[in-house]
Amino acid sequence: FGAPSPEEAKNLAQGAKGYWVKEIEQALLDRTIDFAVHSAKDLPSALVPGLAIAAYPEREDPRDALLAKPGLNWANLAAGARVATSSLRRALLLRELKPGVEIIPLRGNVDTRLGKLAAGEFDAMVLAVAGLKRLGRKDVSWEALDPDALLPAPAQGALALEARGDRADVARLLAALDHAPTRVCVELERAFLAAVGGSCGSPVAAHARVEDGDLSFSAFFARDGETAGRRVSGRLADPAKRDAFAAQLAARATAR
Repeated sequence: FGAPSPEEAKNLAQGAKGYWVKEIEQALLDRTIDFAVHSAKDLPSALVPGLAIAAYPEREDPRDALLAKPGLNWANLAAGARVATSSLRRALLLRELKPGVEIIPLRGNVDTRLGKLAAGEFDAMVLAVAGLKRLGRKDVSWEALDPDALLPAPAQGALALEARGDRADVARLLAALDHAPTRVCVELERAFLAAVGGSCGSPVAAHARVEDGDLSFSAFFARDGETAGRRVSGRLADPAKRDAFAAQLAARATAR
């Protein structure tokens, strides 16, 4: 894949994922590859024309995790604690749930971040449970956080298998990997992301789960630059009405 432009390089330095998604999707359009495997939360809310999500495999744990120095946990995380994160969403929710914590910007891969925690550069940090599990970090202790409190990013923990829309043969092969409950939940979360006009880096959270045949949904939205956001929630009985439901909740979330 090609080198990023100066603007794209700046975005990458700030943690943006869109550049690499764009490169992979171009390879799909150019027929260089037959399908792509994405972290679903990194995909833009609107897919590139000509491409489609052929499958969402069963989702990994969508929750966030708190990794902290010895003796510190979510219950006793108090004002003045230094909590590191690279996510605007997490920063805003942390300030809402734990007033007075100091948010420390965090960059680097998981090993780098763990090293900074061990070195005492901050007291705790928040990472995705799915990322820790996929890396096989059984040597690291973490506390999975309540997703109704620290709401996850839209599609967090899910993979998306993307293919060209005209490749029915590839779609048939990938369909065997599709997990229907994951699909309906992730598509609702992504519909909310689209309805509020967010991107993978926006301070937007959304979490759907299947409960008693319905979709239970909670979300959070803040405009760029805002220091607080708004939570919304609801239940959806008919997934076919997903877009209208998402638009309704988005209107409530963005009303000021």
